[in-house]
Amino acid sequence: MLNVQVKNQNMQTLADYRRGLMKKPELRNLFLELTLRCNERCTHCGSSCGDVPSEELEVSDYDRLLREVKEDLGTGHKMLCITGGEPLLRREFFEITDIAHRLGFSWGMTSNGTLITKDVARDQKRVGMRTISVSIDGLEETHDRFRRTPGGYSKAMQGIENLLEVGGWGAVQITTVVTHENISQLDELYRIFDKMDIDSWRVINIEPIGRAKAHPELLLTPEDYRYMFEFIRNKRIGGEPVCYGCSHYLGTEYEREVRDWYFLCTAGLYTASIMCNGDITACLDIERRPEFIQGNIKRDRFSKVWKEGFQIFRRDLSDEAEMCRDCKEAEFCHGGAYHSFNFDEHRPEVCFKGMLF
Repeated sequence: MLNVQVKNQNMQTLADYRRGLMKKPELRNLFLELTLRCNERCTHCGSSCGDVPSEELEVSDYDRLLREVKEDLGTGHKMLCITGGEPLLRREFFEITDIAHRLGFSWGMTSNGTLITKDVARDQKRVGMRTISVSIDGLEETHDRFRRTPGGYSKAMQGIENLLEVGGWGAVQITTVVTHENISQLDELYRIFDKMDIDSWRVINIEPIGRAKAHPELLLTPEDYRYMFEFIRNKRIGGEPVCYGCSHYLGTEYEREVRDWYFLCTAGLYTASIMCNGDITACLDIERRPEFIQGNIKRDRFSKVWKEGFQIFRRDLSDEAEMCRDCKEAEFCHGGAYHSFNFDEHRPEVCFKGMLF
């Protein structure tokens, strides 16, 4: 465990750096939501994806967008994150990603893995995919129930094996959403994944957003959270490539212990997203409210919106949360992550004060 004083110094340096980013943001991650259609209907889905109608951009829209981004902001130190829905359901998936590849962008994707045959994996390599994260949310019965997809677990695991057989990727990652139902399965999942040649296992908690709001019984208890973070920390101490996601400030004890970086919500600072209808926003997990839409690529040049818009994201949420005003950790937490902030009640939905610190 790192020295507490060193951690506090590092987090203060990061807080100062964040203030500079709010004035001069740096685009590093651009998410492209190709569709809201999905062949699964996951209980936790923040975007409520599934068999839903979805207004989708034309290939020409993506071609124009990416050429503008390259011309105005360059391709260096940027990652295109292809997502959905299930992005592989987009008929023009390989046409769009090939454009990104030929323009010199690095790109990766998130997927439920069920559609990744060996031919698909070879085509993903052909168009330059560097990284991929595939979701496995528990042992077979739990995964299939959580994702409301009979056979989903076996198809996803086969998809991962197909990726590993093709090989040559920057990283193949498995992501697991931990719930009150599947937290007892972490050790068994670890034994399964440890036998696979994946690069990392990302363990994240279910968030009280999207469909998960209708399933409070799946949210983690304080005891669950402590168990999860201890599980991750102990695996990392042993040198295993297990990590927590970017969400949430964890307090001095756990910051830098369960992931390779300190908490920083990068929405609007490093991160922007293009919704499938062309709307421009920050993180796709943030509640889809009109005030968070900064423009639309059909009528606005992205770089202009990035430089002149996004002001609603370039502030401290702690300034509008009563519960944060006397908290000594607010300097490091800033009110938490945008995607889990309750903008009607002006408070974070997830706060670990009193639980972890």
